[in-house]
Amino acid sequence: MVKIGDIALGDFPLLLAPMEDVSDPPFRFVCKEQGADLMYTEFISSEGLIRDAAKSLQKLDIFEYERPIGIQIFGSDIESMVEATKIATQVNPDLIDINYGCPVKKVACKGAGAGILTNPEKMVKMTKAIVDVTHLPVTVKTRLGWDESTKNIVEVAERLQDVGIQALSIHGRTRVQMYKGEADWTLIGEVKNNPRMHIPIFGNGDIDSPQRAVEFKERYGVDGVMIGRASIGYPWIFAEIKSLLHENKVLDAPSFEERIRVCRLHFDKSIDWKGERVGIVEMRRHYANYFKGISHFKEYRQRLVSAITVAEILDIFEDLSNFSVMEMSKILE
Repeated sequence: MVKIGDIALGDFPLLLAPMEDVSDPPFRFVCKEQGADLMYTEFISSEGLIRDAAKSLQKLDIFEYERPIGIQIFGSDIESMVEATKIATQVNPDLIDINYGCPVKKVACKGAGAGILTNPEKMVKMTKAIVDVTHLPVTVKTRLGWDESTKNIVEVAERLQDVGIQALSIHGRTRVQMYKGEADWTLIGEVKNNPRMHIPIFGNGDIDSPQRAVEFKERYGVDGVMIGRASIGYPWIFAEIKSLLHENKVLDAPSFEERIRVCRLHFDKSIDWKGERVGIVEMRRHYANYFKGISHFKEYRQRLVSAITVAEILDIFEDLSNFSVMEMSKILE
């Protein structure tokens, strides 16, 4: 049984990675339905929180059905991160997660996210300060290092554990790599198999199939895996991994009807949480992913991203359902 503090996560938990403009409550809802064991908010700016920025405050929204869930914060100023931790703690998540991994230029080049990888001393000091001001478990998401010459994750992991973090998620790339090339899991394995480490170690990077999740579990011994990009438009990856892990069964890919159902559910939750105007606009980024590889979908996608009312979009979903029935009839003829 993998535990973060008193939070029991099962034998090999599957974590939904925090992703900016993706892992909001509507997206988390469909991932939870498909078996995600631990989820995180989108990363939240510490400066935004302490200044009551509307966008940052909205990201604090969490719901009981999402538990266990962590609030992830980022920033470069220790004092601001401490104050943001106090604010996030008041919302009563299950844990606080620190983002030391975001490689995006506007974050990293200000010394936040992966930017702090160039300054391990500050990273450790900031982490200790955060641990000291919350009663919640504190976890960290990070990368192997800033570049090839600074892959110091084995030492950094020990030091972060020493100041009190209760789990560590490691993306198998450096900041310089961004998301290019293959993730290197060898150092993730070294951290996990370091006899000094006793907290859960989760691996992240290139988990894009159930087979790869099982392979990395067996090869590197990690306590669980964190899944990001592979879940966008495909929340079924959580159910597929669990089926292969626990039943040694490969699930069939979701049917067209199932894709419509989950996409529609995601849409409904988006409208409920964000309101009609924003919900419609922000949902547009997801349609192509839900129906990736489906022939003849281009016409429907163009209609979906052009529609401006809920009624229009519901009509398109209805047309998609009818299209599915017609296609199945052709196959059965």
